Amino acid sequence: MTTAQLGGHAALVRNLHGRGLLDDTWRRVWDAVPREPFIPARAWRQDPDGCTLLASPAERRALIHADEPVVIQLDDGADGGPGIATSSNSQPSMVARSLGLLQVEDEARVLEIGTASGYVAALLSERLGDERVFSVELDPQLAAHAEAALHAADYWPDLRCGDGEPGWPEAAPFDRLLATCALRRVPAAYVDQVRPGGLIVAPLAREFWSGALVQLTVQGDGTASGRFHGGASYMPMRSHRAVDGEPVDSRTARNRRTRLGAAAVLHLAFALWAGTRLPGVRLWHSKGPAGGQVWAQHPDGSAATAVAGDVWEYGPRGLWAEIERAHRDYVDLGSPAAEAFGLTVRPEGEYLWLHGPGNVLAPVLESAGR
Repeated sequence: MTTAQLGGHAALVRNLHGRGLLDDTWRRVWDAVPREPFIPARAWRQDPDGCTLLASPAERRALIHADEPVVIQLDDGADGGPGIATSSNSQPSMVARSLGLLQVEDEARVLEIGTASGYVAALLSERLGDERVFSVELDPQLAAHAEAALHAADYWPDLRCGDGEPGWPEAAPFDRLLATCALRRVPAAYVDQVRPGGLIVAPLAREFWSGALVQLTVQGDGTASGRFHGGASYMPMRSHRAVDGEPVDSRTARNRRTRLGAAAVLHLAFALWAGTRLPGVRLWHSKGPAGGQVWAQHPDGSAATAVAGDVWEYGPRGLWAEIERAHRDYVDLGSPAAEAFGLTVRPEGEYLWLHGPGNVLAPVLESAGR
C-alpha cells in the first residue's frame, strides 16, 4: 500500500527531516528539488508479485510523494520482456540516508555512479553547484531522460553515458563517490579516483546478503575501509548481476523440521557473518500465504528451501544444516549488530571484518583489479 504524505513533496521532506534523515542544509536542498519532474511519463509501482503501471495521475502523484521507490524502467528498456524492474527513482529515505553518509562539504567534487532519473544528481547540484557534480549512466534511454529532466530544471552537471564501473578517471580526483546501484565488489578504480580522506558510499550485494550500505574512507596507501550502515535494496550494476545457478535435482529432496526461521536468516548482521562462512551460497526470499520463504543454493548442486518450520534440502550437502550451524556460531559471538561489521578494500581484493579491520572474517574476496 502506498504511504503517501498529505501535502505532497513538502510533507515528504518534513517527514524525512523529522525522522532525522535530513539536516537543515539538506532539508533546504530537498525543498528546492521536487521529485515529480524527474519521473518519466511511464512509471510503475513495485508490488510483491511484479510491477504495476501507474495508470492514473492521482496514483502517480501518491507514489511520487510517498517514501517508496518508483520504478522507471523494466527489462533494461526492451519491449516484450517479463516485466522485471531494472531501474528506479530510489526510496527517498534511502537517498537521504546515503547522502547523509556522504558527508559532503562546500566545494566538494562528487562522482555519482548510476544517474537513472537524474534526481540525485539534481540534489547534489543544488547542494554543491553544477560544476562539482559528475554522473555516469550506462543505459542510453535513461541517460537521455536524465539529461533532459536536469536541464529542464536548470541543473547542468557533467553527465556521461557509459559504463560506470571504470568511474571517470579524466575528471578525478573526487572528494566523494556515491553509487546508486548495488555492487558485488567495490571497483579498484573508485578507490584510485577518490582523494585520501575522501569517502565512498555504496550499496553492496553478495550471494548471501542482498543489500548493505557501506561507507568507506580512502587511505593514502590506496586502500579504503569502513563500516556497514544498515540494509540497502538497490538494483545491481548490470555487470555485477548475479548469475543463476544450475537446476536442482528434485530427486534428492530430504524434508525435516527446523527451528531457524526466515527472519533470523535474513537479518542483515547474521547474513554478513554467514556469507563469510558459506562462500558461494546464494540466498533469496519471498513472502507468501505461509509466511517468509527462503531459498539457498550452491553451484555444486546443493540447495535448501525453508518455510513455516519445514525445510527441504537437495544435492550432496545439507545446506540448511550448515546455515543452522553458522547461526549457532553467530549467537555464540553475542549476535553482533550489522554496524559492528566492516569492509576493507585493498589492491588484491576485499576483506570483511568484525569490530575492527584487524579482525578479518574472510579470506580475500574477488578483486575488481587495477
